[in-house]
Parts: sequence; structure tokens; C-alpha cells
Amino acid sequence: MGETAAADAADTAQTSRTDARKAARAERRAAKLAREIGSFAKEHGGAEGQLAYIGEAGARIVLVGQDGAWGDLVAPTYAVAENAVEKAGITVHEEFDGDFALKVRTGPYEWSRMAGIQVGGPSNDS
Repeated sequence: MGETAAADAADTAQTSRTDARKAARAERRAAKLAREIGSFAKEHGGAEGQLAYIGEAGARIVLVGQDGAWGDLVAPTYAVAENAVEKAGITVHEEFDGDFALKVRTGPYEWSRMAGIQVGGPSNDS
């Protein structure tokens, strides 16, 4: 084997090891997110979700519990988010609208944060 062929083989082996480490890291992240989704679902009588691509930051996993509680998680990539919800076994909606959006229950805190001073929420002046 010539020097060029040996160097190419070494580069290929290094790339394979790097790809394997990235894949293992993505798998661990998906498993961790799946456990967090499972905990949320257990605490709220089940859960459904929706995935949203948020650019370089990755993907947002919005969760809505059967009791109307909601929360979200961020995955480093859309693929990791898809893997996490699949591992968690929750129903995933294409859009956050209609019947799915109606399941969300908000309290006074959310209303004051969303509406702000327009409806008597805390002002931004301190």
C-alpha cells in the first residue's frame, strides 16, 4: 500500500470513529430526552407532542399532558427529537393547532406573561 493509500485509509478510519462517536452521543441525548418526556407523561397522565425546527439550535419538543399542563424540551437536531419521541412512545402532531392546542390549560402566570400590561399583567417597568 502506498503512502497516499495508507493516509486515505487512516483518514477514513478516523472519520468512521468520529461518526460513530457523534451517533452514540445523539443516541444518548435521545434516550435522555425520552426519559424526560416519560417523566412528564407520568406526572400528567400521559402526553402528546409536536416537533418544531428552530434553526441551528435544533428542534423544540412541545409536550401537552392529558391534564392540560404543558412544557417543552430542546433537542440538538430534529433527528434526535424524532428519535426521542419515538422512544418515549407519545403521539406526535404535525401542527400545534385545532384539538391539540385546545388541550393546553394556562393559568394566571401564563396569561400575565402573554398579555402583559394590556390586561393588567406586571409591567415591564421596574
